[in-house]
Amino acid sequence: MKTFLYSFFILCALLITTGSVSAQAGGIKPVLIAGEVVTVEPGAIKIQTKDGVTTAAINDKSQFKKVSPDNPTSLASAVSVEIDEIETGDKVVVSAIPEPGTSIYPARTIYLMSKSELAQKRAKEAERWAKRGISGRVAAVNMAGNQITVEIRGLMNTTSVVVTPKPDAKIKRYRPNSISYAEALESSIAEIKPGDMFRAVGDRSPDGTTFTAEEIITGAFQTIVGTVKSIDIEKKEILLEDSKTKKEIAVSFREFSTVKRFPEEMLQRMFQFGGGQGMGGIRPAGAPAQGQQPPQQPQQTPQGQAGPPQQNGGFMGRGAGGPRGGIDDMYERLPAISLADLKPGDVIAVSANKTEPQDKVFAIKVLAGVGPLLAVAQAQTQGRGGRNGGVGGFTIPGLEGFDFGN
Repeated sequence: MKTFLYSFFILCALLITTGSVSAQAGGIKPVLIAGEVVTVEPGAIKIQTKDGVTTAAINDKSQFKKVSPDNPTSLASAVSVEIDEIETGDKVVVSAIPEPGTSIYPARTIYLMSKSELAQKRAKEAERWAKRGISGRVAAVNMAGNQITVEIRGLMNTTSVVVTPKPDAKIKRYRPNSISYAEALESSIAEIKPGDMFRAVGDRSPDGTTFTAEEIITGAFQTIVGTVKSIDIEKKEILLEDSKTKKEIAVSFREFSTVKRFPEEMLQRMFQFGGGQGMGGIRPAGAPAQGQQPPQQPQQTPQGQAGPPQQNGGFMGRGAGGPRGGIDDMYERLPAISLADLKPGDVIAVSANKTEPQDKVFAIKVLAGVGPLLAVAQAQTQGRGGRNGGVGGFTIPGLEGFDFGN
């Protein structure tokens, strides 16, 4: 089951700490059942929890309360509803007193969040991040000045934005091996490091060079490019030889992992567009393509926000609203494939959390078909003098830039 809604975790804790479920009834301690409604039947509600399907029995003493997604921790604002308002897919937290010696859970109070209302809230949040958000990689952190410099990469250029958090800005950081915003931890600017992936929502200056953030989330992510050695469909795992270190890395796939393929015809168009500069738009990360004009400043809406907003993409490809028309948006438009479509010998790029040790990672985003990009980037590095020619690299659509040294 997917990670349960953060708001309902808060609600569960609130129910316990306020004594809503701490009272004893006949010497039997109440329990909480939290999950998603599977079916609503006469006298029972079946709920998909993290441990499986559980049945909550309904009787004439059961009460039903609807909690607004906009105020998930306020029991005072919950409104009484009837059982026929509960639908499949709704999120519920049930306070129940189990019957001794049975697996029956007579429900005392059922708190629910409507599936449709949750969808509306998610849509509003996605729109907010798309219209007022930026996404990129941290280039520098100025603790004294309370500022973060963020690189925003596109296929044709890289721009820098200086971000200043507002005094009351919310700052969060992803947990290791997680891209769930719900699981993110409270953080501070002191925890933000160069190289971190960065998202923020707030107000961008008219010239696009500065940004005042209301909300920030960061994470330590990496892009690994390598050759597939073997694939275990049953374990949902591939063995990858890292192009940098030549070491083998086990890449595991989870429910949030996405796999896309870079179409060959798209690569050909990029090569042609470059007019001979190292096979087109494939070039060291941040370098402009040959003949490419300097990027124009983004158009302004009446509110002074950069526009138009993108509808897809965003940091880690979760619709969070990265730079408009940027590489995140491009990744979302690439054709999806399955793990079974990958073959030994394929060159792929894997976006994952930075972990220690480095011999196993959990894939967040995978992009197949990047072999030509890697070959061109390596050739460019050799053309600059091999070991003495610096570090080469390229920008991978929807993933952070990949750099390699000699």
